Amino acid sequence: MSSPARAARTATRTAPTPRRPAGAWRPAELGLPEQPLRVRRKAGLLEHVRAALDQRLRALLAHEPGTRSGQDPEDLHQMRVAVRRMRAVLRAARPALDRGWADELRAELGWLGRALGPVRDLDVLIERLREEAAEFGADERAAVERLLEGLVDERERAREQMLGVLDDERYGALLRRLAAVAGDEVPTGERTDLDLRELVRAEFRKVRRDVRRAGPQPPDAELHALRIRVKRLRYTAELADPVVRTKRLVKAAVAVQDVLGEHQDSCVAEERVRELLSGRSDAPQQVAFAAGRLVERERTRRAACRAGWWKRWDNLAKIARKI
Repeated sequence: MSSPARAARTATRTAPTPRRPAGAWRPAELGLPEQPLRVRRKAGLLEHVRAALDQRLRALLAHEPGTRSGQDPEDLHQMRVAVRRMRAVLRAARPALDRGWADELRAELGWLGRALGPVRDLDVLIERLREEAAEFGADERAAVERLLEGLVDERERAREQMLGVLDDERYGALLRRLAAVAGDEVPTGERTDLDLRELVRAEFRKVRRDVRRAGPQPPDAELHALRIRVKRLRYTAELADPVVRTKRLVKAAVAVQDVLGEHQDSCVAEERVRELLSGRSDAPQQVAFAAGRLVERERTRRAACRAGWWKRWDNLAKIARKI
């Protein structure tokens, strides 16, 4: 079976009738200059924060039309990634920023992320289970489709809610606030002397502490938390790359993030399959059998992830210690 990364690039077969992206925002409407904000390598932290937010905002806008139309799930994925990276930038640089300003902006980005997340997660889950069942016989594939009917309906409802958020004035106000960052100095905090290299080191120390606390066989929820922590380290390293040269660290973090992401996707897939089956007390035997096969495959995959993530973590730690 292909990985969730491939599933993310594959259009969901249940894509709704495309909506004309008339409401999509254009950079010029927000007053963004034609060219992205560029800063010198030796510029201060705050200038790099401004440039990073400008870059992520432009990525968000570039993928908004496709997110609205629903033609390609990858647009929604990239829009959600842009939101996450902006939140990560604000979090990493928080000591150097006005705390109230940064926290409020992060909260608004979190509101947008929560609107995008359910549709994206269901896109991946539906496609994952369909690809998993691709090797099944025709009758079992049909049984899987019956099992997935609830997820398909849930996705449609989540998509309508998401589009409502994108049409909300609150969303437009958030975009205008982000666009203003490129043209104005960001409000500063007490630690404007923070060094980008030290930000990366501090984030790595947090991950290392959590890995040590988790022990050799962390519970599933703990592995998910470690993945989030590694992702924060990665985004902080990306912010610092123009100054610190962190490409090897970013690549190693992605490797850890991928295997832990696969583990989490497998946990979610098994849980949702069980929920779908338990919600159908009258499920035909063929549907129950197909669900059992899906669960068994997810357990096998999860065991493989547990066996492989430590080696990737060791590589990440080795690289991070040299930063």
